[in-house]
Amino acid sequence: MTSSYSLSSIRNSTKFVANNSNFFFPRQRLCVFTNETQFPKKDFLVLKPQTCSFSFLRLKRSSFTHPFAALSSFAESDDEKGENFEVKSHQEKAISSENEDEMPGMAQAFNISSSTASAIAICIALAALILPFFMKSLGQGLGFKYKILSYVTILFGFYMAWNIGANDVANAMGTSVGSGALSLRQAVVMAGVLEFSGALLMGTHVTNTMQKGILVANVFQGKDTLLFAGLLSSLAAAGTWLQVASYYGLPVSTTHCIVGSMVGFGLVYGGTGAVFWSSLARVISSWVISPLLGAVVSFLVYKCIRRFVYSARNPGKAAATAAPISVFLGVTGISFVALPLSKTLNLALGQAITCGAISAFAVDRIIWGQLGHLLAKASSKEPEPEPETTDTKNIGFLSDIAGPKGTQLKIVYGVFGYMQVLSACFMSFAHGGNDVSNAIGPLAAALSILQGGLSAADIVIPNDVLAWGGFGIVAGLTMWGYRVIATIGKKITELTPTRGFAAEFAAASVVLCASKLGLPISGTHTLVGAVMGVGFARGFNSVRAETVREIATSWAVTIPAGATFAVIYTWILTKLLSYLL
Repeated sequence: MTSSYSLSSIRNSTKFVANNSNFFFPRQRLCVFTNETQFPKKDFLVLKPQTCSFSFLRLKRSSFTHPFAALSSFAESDDEKGENFEVKSHQEKAISSENEDEMPGMAQAFNISSSTASAIAICIALAALILPFFMKSLGQGLGFKYKILSYVTILFGFYMAWNIGANDVANAMGTSVGSGALSLRQAVVMAGVLEFSGALLMGTHVTNTMQKGILVANVFQGKDTLLFAGLLSSLAAAGTWLQVASYYGLPVSTTHCIVGSMVGFGLVYGGTGAVFWSSLARVISSWVISPLLGAVVSFLVYKCIRRFVYSARNPGKAAATAAPISVFLGVTGISFVALPLSKTLNLALGQAITCGAISAFAVDRIIWGQLGHLLAKASSKEPEPEPETTDTKNIGFLSDIAGPKGTQLKIVYGVFGYMQVLSACFMSFAHGGNDVSNAIGPLAAALSILQGGLSAADIVIPNDVLAWGGFGIVAGLTMWGYRVIATIGKKITELTPTRGFAAEFAAASVVLCASKLGLPISGTHTLVGAVMGVGFARGFNSVRAETVREIATSWAVTIPAGATFAVIYTWILTKLLSYLL
């Protein structure tokens, strides 16, 4: 029997037909159900098929250079009800899942040669070993032993920052890559610049000795050597567990890693009275609160997009109208909650509204400047009298709504593609400024001990240490970031620009509001829950249960794993320090 499926995301209105073959094209991949099939070698990499099995043909050119050029091949399947993708076999799903589980190397992820990938890794390693000698924080005026310890401490901080970049940066860029709004290479370059800038410009210059309010400071007074060993062990322990999780592509909370490490060290070397158990209980409660809030809010945001954009008579124009409103609300909320420009309430609110209005106007101009020709083309055409899109009075909020097609689909995805890139840039910048403290906080405290002891609970962080943490984050993102990005962007549920924007917008909103209200929240857990929420909005079968189980297991193991590693490393370091000091 001969059958064919439209490959609209690659060649408009083009159909491939072959005898005794069935074709399906899910997400830049063509599965061929045949024993004898030929395609132009310039377009596809053909693997030798086997009898009664499946062969994969992977596109060589899969990078996207423009947000609305990144229309994924599943754009018309589940979300838009395209007639060419209504049938999806169980065999294809199983094969697609099996292939996604295979983690590519750095060279394959960035489509570069193995020698280039090795050269990048070697340059990063050399820079990490050499640059500390040019840092003022190395320990000028100290003896040789203390300089060696300062050098080792700086390397421990780099190791932790490297693993933060390898795991946590997926919070900002994973959904953008998964939806096709950005290619992996574009995402890494943008995130690298913004993470480093955020760490250097917005990174906190003051950190508390007892990180995250988990340990009681009085317990370790006068025990500088033990505290020094505990701080280094916390960096090594948290970094070790993050590296294990990153290797398997599992997104875990960096903060929880540090908390677990501190708890293990405090319990063994300070007793039960060294731990603030109420703070630990709040952290554990965030395992449930964070993903639940993220899933609920993203579900509602995505349903709003489907109800008020997809069901409009002109979905493209509706999307172009909704974008500035979303930007206004987002920028105003961020400016007022996270970055207040004034301590006076009325003045801070007025400044936040002004920033939101300016940003909304700028986004509106960008959208009309880039997509104006498509908007004009869509407006000049008479809308087709389809009951699903014209009769909006009887459509409920949870109704299954057919999405736009053709030019309208390009406009909608173009608008939300730009929105997703903007939100990812902000999240990446904010992440660099916030989470770099997880690496440089213990690092700065340990350096202070070597340079004369801790005179106060608060430690001043030098600029070179902030820059060092930013460099470590960028290095980890470059070398291993693609692993967790693949999980966030592709392995939980299939993402499009609308779904990706709903997840990012919901996650950012939940984190901001929860932080203002003092609720225990985790950015990583919130984003994972938000991605699940947009999947549930399309049906429970749209979320990969196996991936969710793996992620949930890694969350539960994070604190015990960090604690265990910290105890082991502290024992080793105390033995070594007893010989050196």
